[in-house]
Amino acid sequence: MGNRECCRSNDERTALPSRLSELPELGRYNASPAGLIGEASVFIRPLFLAVAMALGWSGIAAAEDLRFFQIGTGPTGEIRFPIGGLIANALSNPPGSRECERGGSCGVPGLVAVAKSTGGSVANVDAIQARRLDAALVHADIAFWANHGTGPYKNKAVPNLRGIAMLYPESLHLVARKDANIRTVRDLKGKRVSFGEVNSATATHGQIILSAYGLTERQIKLSPLKPAAAAEALTVNKLDAFLVVDGQPLPAITELARTLPITVIPIDGSEADRIRAQYPFLTAGTIAAETYDGIPEAVKTLDVGVALMAPAEVDQDLIYGVTRALWHSSTQTLLLRGNPRGKLIHLDSAALARMGIPLHAGASQFYADAGMKQ
Repeated sequence: MGNRECCRSNDERTALPSRLSELPELGRYNASPAGLIGEASVFIRPLFLAVAMALGWSGIAAAEDLRFFQIGTGPTGEIRFPIGGLIANALSNPPGSRECERGGSCGVPGLVAVAKSTGGSVANVDAIQARRLDAALVHADIAFWANHGTGPYKNKAVPNLRGIAMLYPESLHLVARKDANIRTVRDLKGKRVSFGEVNSATATHGQIILSAYGLTERQIKLSPLKPAAAAEALTVNKLDAFLVVDGQPLPAITELARTLPITVIPIDGSEADRIRAQYPFLTAGTIAAETYDGIPEAVKTLDVGVALMAPAEVDQDLIYGVTRALWHSSTQTLLLRGNPRGKLIHLDSAALARMGIPLHAGASQFYADAGMKQ
């Protein structure tokens, strides 16, 4: 094993950009607590801009000390995007950064991590398989299905998918118009419903829920819509209910609840127990009371974990460094201050046993060194 302080191989060094023109496109940015937010897809720290300028002057010598690390997140309107940006900030430690002990970056030496907006877990898994991303945020169920070649990945397994850490839970939100009179999952029969796009993770969740409650897709009027389109269709009374998976509060539902009386349908009882028994990556969850306007009481549902994943081929020492930086106390402070879900991301929540896929060798070595059971 190589030097973990370096966290990259000689082969990786030779492939690094040596000119300003080879840096990732930075686009336009707005100030935020998490750093600077790319309007299109990228979170990037102000220091990165200084590094880019330095590369333009110092050339290949500086470039050889720099490694870019692309992290796939999710759509800009979902919580995975800002969480990914915070993680990218925490992992980054470009050449010339102030030392961690002096209040500077505690990330991986020489690393510039960039969080990219993506279509979500399925798109991230596809990009990991094709080595277009160095890491990504992926729902644990999608990771399980992809690794085992089941569910939406039947007969098309992704064998190079590896886990780094479980981060935080996201909740299944089954949202309906209040005037649709849908009180239970069984009331979806005959209703206009969206479970996301065809072959999406949400579509698979919908099938699992229907089956547990004794329904089939033929018994509902199914519309394959993205969450934003489903919310709009609900608003104009072209849809009765839709399913979406995200952290709480979900901005799209927050806005919807301000303009339309809605209800959140519980996923509970013996049916939910059977789902959890069959799919251990789905756990009991609760949408807290008053999370959304007009929902005064807590609603029982199912949660699915969001995990940080990487291709198996990424250098072991690099992922060791990434894992160590992820669980550094400075990262925990950044996450806690930067996003409401950040308080849920801590070493005790790494949930290695529930990840459902093999750990990356670098992450596994870190947890072994930390004395954690795997």
